[in-house]
Amino acid sequence: MDMTKQNAKRALTLTTVLTLFVAGFEIFIAYTNYKPGMNFFDLASYVTANRYFYFLVLIIGNMVMLPSAVMLFKENGLSLKDEIFDKKTLGKDILIGIIALAFTGIAAILSTLVYGCQTDMAYKAEKPTVGLTIMGVLALGLVSGIVKEILFRGFAKKFCGPVMGEMTAFLLFNVLFAMLDWYNFGFSFIIGLIWIWAYKKTGHLIAPMIAHGGINIISLIYWILVAR
Repeated sequence: MDMTKQNAKRALTLTTVLTLFVAGFEIFIAYTNYKPGMNFFDLASYVTANRYFYFLVLIIGNMVMLPSAVMLFKENGLSLKDEIFDKKTLGKDILIGIIALAFTGIAAILSTLVYGCQTDMAYKAEKPTVGLTIMGVLALGLVSGIVKEILFRGFAKKFCGPVMGEMTAFLLFNVLFAMLDWYNFGFSFIIGLIWIWAYKKTGHLIAPMIAHGGINIISLIYWILVAR
């Protein structure tokens, strides 16, 4: 196996392992909270019922994969820093990231239609504590917003694109991205397409990172405002 195919296999394996680890945890938590009479939308709402544990799993899963991701770039003479941003185009890239965040927000509003399918048996989130809010910012805004973009977008372009074609690789990794967040019923696949656009438009991961981390922070703010 030549080096290009070997790199693609490593990239796909790392991303798949993260997907199966997190999705497996989500499925386990959801079904341990099952009660007769629940529909699937009710069941999915319990994925984040224990948010401390959920945030911890996200942090551990992503951070365990990060050193291998950095090493894969380094071994191939690629600068991860340069893939994330370039000082010469940073302003434009940030602007594209903000535009992608705006489109992501519109998609997020449409995704709330799913809540209409839930019954009174669905999980009702309580207002987060200060500690839980800080942990959420770390897990969703920083760790997930940065590491997931390296794995699900960066790996697709730099390592699997040369083997299977860039768009095919992006779509394959976007399916994995949606599988990891299966409980939002395809929303992650839709916003993943927006973030692919931002990455292709700028050539740098900073744009989808802004959109990804930004929408996660907005969701945390929404949780704080509406939770009882």
